[in-house]
Amino acid sequence: MNRLGSGPVGSAAAAAAAAAGQYRVCGNCRKVPRQVSGGARTEAVGAAGEEKRVQVSPPLTRGPSAFIPENEVMQANGLDERTNLLVEEYSTSGRLDNITQVMSIHTQYLESFLRSQFYMLRMDGPLPLPYRHYIAIMAAARHQCSYLINMHVDEFLKTGGIAEWLNGLEYIPQRLKNLNEINKLLAHRPWLITKEHIQKLVKTGENNWSLPELVHAVVLLAHYHALASFVFGSGINPERDPDTSNGVRLIAVNNFCVCDLANDNNIENASLTSSNFGIADSLSELEALMERMKRLQEDKEDEEASQEEMATRFEKEKKESLLVISGAFDDEIVSTDVSRYVEDPGFGYKDFARRGEDHLPTFRAQDYTWENHGFSLVNRLYSDIGHLLDEKFRMVYNLTYNTMATHEDVDTTTLRRALFNYVHCMYGIRYDDYDYGEVNQLLERSLKVYIKTVTCYPERTTKRMYDSYWRQFKHSEKVHVNLLLMEARMQAELLYALRAITRHLT
Repeated sequence: MNRLGSGPVGSAAAAAAAAAGQYRVCGNCRKVPRQVSGGARTEAVGAAGEEKRVQVSPPLTRGPSAFIPENEVMQANGLDERTNLLVEEYSTSGRLDNITQVMSIHTQYLESFLRSQFYMLRMDGPLPLPYRHYIAIMAAARHQCSYLINMHVDEFLKTGGIAEWLNGLEYIPQRLKNLNEINKLLAHRPWLITKEHIQKLVKTGENNWSLPELVHAVVLLAHYHALASFVFGSGINPERDPDTSNGVRLIAVNNFCVCDLANDNNIENASLTSSNFGIADSLSELEALMERMKRLQEDKEDEEASQEEMATRFEKEKKESLLVISGAFDDEIVSTDVSRYVEDPGFGYKDFARRGEDHLPTFRAQDYTWENHGFSLVNRLYSDIGHLLDEKFRMVYNLTYNTMATHEDVDTTTLRRALFNYVHCMYGIRYDDYDYGEVNQLLERSLKVYIKTVTCYPERTTKRMYDSYWRQFKHSEKVHVNLLLMEARMQAELLYALRAITRHLT
């Protein structure tokens, strides 16, 4: 495999950016708060080759995650020889970044992840290398994910990208601009994607996309939307930068942070804001969950619900997901550093099941499955990526150590399936053979708030949300939850996009 150079980028622009900044990423939730009132717009990239990053403040904690103690990440993965070999072989940045460190808690999964990401970004494919990184920037910007934007600004320039494009969307070729609509829909409301969106992209004259190019772009968009969910859900800290005096990219700090809203005012479940939750309570919570898992298994062996009852339970769960509120942020304003890569920044997730609708549209998974439809289409148009994605989906879905907190020899299949299917439920995808009553049995309220936030509005995730569920579980188990949420989200986005492409073809 040919590896492109990964030497350090010059520091002159980073120093200038530090002086000019008006924004920060919250050390608690990694979110870019709103613009300082009356603040001057930060200058964009100037001369060719000059680097421009979204600026971030120092993290509140050391290590790769603001949510997980550094020593626990190190103890859990040991940064063994296998991990180092994987990084050497497949890392696009040429170093062990914070995402990789947290993911390496689950080394088996990490290999599948790095292989598929490396293939998307570095191996032969329909899109030129700079396009790939710019599409990653566009995708990450939908969720204000400065961590991923910074990473791919660097990679974009290293792979020969035109520095002027980093001034914003108005400076990029029309072909890339044409992706704005599908990027927006995939990130927030993928069920709105139709064959007409596909036709518009492939029939735009000199700026048209070929189907292989479009599939490559869609895979990248879905990958980076989902990876933003993992970054925020796991509290990934900014990378330490050897080009600055204290190792972190600094900016001027404004005193307002929207996290205060999420932490104090907008979480329905009182348990999220209570500091009086005792060890005994959390232990009983764990025992109760295990008892419910056991009872569900026994009930399943006794009798199965009818198809009508299963459909009713899905509709009930879909409507109840409306009541899971993670915060009211309708008036959010993103920093200009991020918004330059975003068209229609006010467009966000709206609940698939809207109140008062009698006929809620549902994507029946059996009508268009990843295994029978999506896999073959994506593999035909973008050779081999289907195999890599399929391996990654299967790996995270089947990953288990047969443990729950301090308990061993536990079958966690029902719990893993409930997590995966709840994400798809929020995106309007129904499995005919799944009893959605299990979701309510297995996923407590605070966990549902966390799942919905990480999946639909990842930039609002806070440490308090992360800490609020499964208090006796290990951090490695919560990382596994985030991996499941990430892959479930990516698969949901791909199903909608690939279904639209299939309809265009037929």
